[in-house]
Amino acid sequence: MKTAFTRRGFLRTSTLAGTSLLLLPRARLAFAYEANSRLNLAAIGIGGQGRSDLDQLSRLGVNVVGLCDVDQKRAGDTYQKHPQAKTFQDFRRMLDQMEKEIDAVLVATPDHTHAVAAVAAMRRGKHVYCEKPLTRTVHEARVMRLTASKHKVVTQMGNQGSAENGLRRAVELVWDDTIGEVREAHVWFDGGNGPKQRPTDRPPVPESLAWDLWLGPAPTRPYNPCYLPASWRDWRAFGSGIVGDFGCHTGNLMFRALRLELLWEPPVGDKVKDKIIRVEAKPSEVDQEGYPASMVATVELPSRGGLPPVKLMVYAKAKPSEALLLGHPQGAWGDLLVGSKGSIYSDCPWNTRFVLLPKDKFQSVKAGPPQLIPASKGHIEEWVNACKGIGRTFSGFEIGGPLTELMQLVNLATLVEGPVEYNPLTGKIANSKIAAGLLHREYRSGWSL
Repeated sequence: MKTAFTRRGFLRTSTLAGTSLLLLPRARLAFAYEANSRLNLAAIGIGGQGRSDLDQLSRLGVNVVGLCDVDQKRAGDTYQKHPQAKTFQDFRRMLDQMEKEIDAVLVATPDHTHAVAAVAAMRRGKHVYCEKPLTRTVHEARVMRLTASKHKVVTQMGNQGSAENGLRRAVELVWDDTIGEVREAHVWFDGGNGPKQRPTDRPPVPESLAWDLWLGPAPTRPYNPCYLPASWRDWRAFGSGIVGDFGCHTGNLMFRALRLELLWEPPVGDKVKDKIIRVEAKPSEVDQEGYPASMVATVELPSRGGLPPVKLMVYAKAKPSEALLLGHPQGAWGDLLVGSKGSIYSDCPWNTRFVLLPKDKFQSVKAGPPQLIPASKGHIEEWVNACKGIGRTFSGFEIGGPLTELMQLVNLATLVEGPVEYNPLTGKIANSKIAAGLLHREYRSGWSL
């Protein structure tokens, strides 16, 4: 007999399971190290966000044994902070040479090399912290999730807002039926990216930069400073645009509260039925090199467990009707869930704060249900502790993978006409050969998942 899923029922069951559970389905912990031992870490990509992540890890007492960056000059100050660490430009060599010395790996490269680096580490049994979005393509996100599950490693995606009490409390309120049944959601971003045109000039490659390694699995193209160090995100070959960049932040509340990860889990005890995610985007322009300057996408999400279908609207440099906010000021960013009893709205890109609407109706429910999602000591600290066998991560790849898949599906839909119908259980698109061909791309020789 099929057991219907309910928000309150789920919370009661989770409470009985123990307070250490972070309410993640099928979360796995393996190859964890003793709580008092030092974690031996290798970092890949340490010139940008990786530098900040590494500083936090160092403060937590992690033992940095290996450092890898394709730009020796940009990584120079980080090398100086960790003179004991071995240095590399090619992460493949680092993993080969230091496999027995490494327990965990930080991946903070541009999007297009996240998957090849993280998967290589996980297949060696290494725990992985990977910056968001997990990957540049839909297929890569799927492989990341499945690889983490197969090798039973501790993972965390770098959407740091996941550790904030504001987001966690908002999720609890939705699960507790505070705003009722949700069939409509809106996520919007302050800005798009705009089309791109490849440069024709051929400046010399800086001596400190291994350009071929920076390209990694991406198709060969001449070096140009328009791609790096910080402008790669606007190019489809390397980044994921505003939707990929902030979708894993701003769409975090929506994804968790609606339990969308259930769409990626086959029903237990029932005949597996196709659960199709239907996406149709209307971009301001279609461009193979860059992302649209503005965009509105309609995402039809099927039922999961006992939860109803949801119509999700995603906007870049556009917004939903102000009327949906019931008189509350509309922010430049937004994550809005519209329920049968009211709405919940976050105007913070990282979902760290929220408001229940209409305000006068919800004054009496400020306390809300009891806290069931434990407070976090910190997003990165959560991962370090989990690697040592203490607790679990809240944004492991079982969540980060599907969330990234969904946002990259929206990006994919901006390149095709008409709807895209995606099966999250099979990872396939059956209604469009063009769209199916965009789920992944062929890697250059020497690079693979």
